[in-house]
Amino acid sequence: MEQGEWKARLKALRDELDGVDTALIELATRRQQLVSDIGRIKKRYGEQLRDFRREREVLDGVRRAAESRGLDPELAEDLFQRLIEASLTRQEQERLRLGRHGDGRRALVIGGSGRMGRWLAAFLDGQGFDVLIADPATTSDGSSRFTDWRDAPADVDVIAIAAPLAISAEVLAELAQQSTDALVFDIGSLKSPLGPALRAAADAGLRVCSVHPMFGPDTQLLSEKHVLLMDVGNAEAVVAAKSLFADTLAELVTIGLEEHDRLMAPVLGLSHALSIVFFTALADCGVSATGLSQLSSTTFDRQLSIARAVACENPDLYFEIQSLNRHGGTMRQALLAAVQLLIESIENDDSEAFRQLMARGKAYLSDLK
Repeated sequence: MEQGEWKARLKALRDELDGVDTALIELATRRQQLVSDIGRIKKRYGEQLRDFRREREVLDGVRRAAESRGLDPELAEDLFQRLIEASLTRQEQERLRLGRHGDGRRALVIGGSGRMGRWLAAFLDGQGFDVLIADPATTSDGSSRFTDWRDAPADVDVIAIAAPLAISAEVLAELAQQSTDALVFDIGSLKSPLGPALRAAADAGLRVCSVHPMFGPDTQLLSEKHVLLMDVGNAEAVVAAKSLFADTLAELVTIGLEEHDRLMAPVLGLSHALSIVFFTALADCGVSATGLSQLSSTTFDRQLSIARAVACENPDLYFEIQSLNRHGGTMRQALLAAVQLLIESIENDDSEAFRQLMARGKAYLSDLK
């Protein structure tokens, strides 16, 4: 084949590929339109938003279709899992809009310029709330944005506090001295620093509870995400806070305020500490992250991805999570002891001790689905 011929053939194939890509986009768009129609019918007739059996049927069918056509079934399933997640995100967001729980109501997000504050503001806005933002980092406009939360209108229906723990405690203390009918809640990662202020607010008659969204500000779909709620003396406030998530796929879990920080010691404290130790050790290993990523394993890639995300988080927030949790010391001691057991088993050439560590971990994790 002459040079001119193969170049023309290459161009024709690329043009055809562009056409296939365009068709894929058009089909994905049509799929999303069908998803919206299905979501509206589900909403109207009270059907659950997510059907795991139906998802499995779709994915099994996709795998069979891929195999029959010579396409890698893993690639096909991964593609459709992403499409399903996008579909669920669209249905969840549309269900929130259709519910219109916030119609005619106003919400004030204190700390609304922070990352979780912005997420919370967008979440409430999606339900139809007229959202006001109060944050020292914003410029007051006298109507919807305020540098000082005290300058915001008092006649709001929801007050959400998305500020650092010390500031959140101060806000709660001031609100306890005022008269408001609003639902008041914080979203702090720890609760013991807020406990006295939360209970004082409840004792003062405020409709107050505590909330902890167990996900980051980049989250769109709440399916399989947990939202923790704590009663601090006003059960009705917990019900009201739950209603904000009623049209989402989030798992709502009610726990005791005192229990929260004990559970967060391993869930947040230990997991963050492991990532910090991991990337600190890597930084001292003498090989660049790029160099390691070029020859890494599946396990390393997963750990590197988590560690990279942690390294990009707010260090002040992560220090609060480590330093202000009174249960954290026990967890850090357990981490040190576990590392020491690992080191001793290797340095003592004790394969049996090493196997016991692995067996104990396998037994502990065996109940996970």
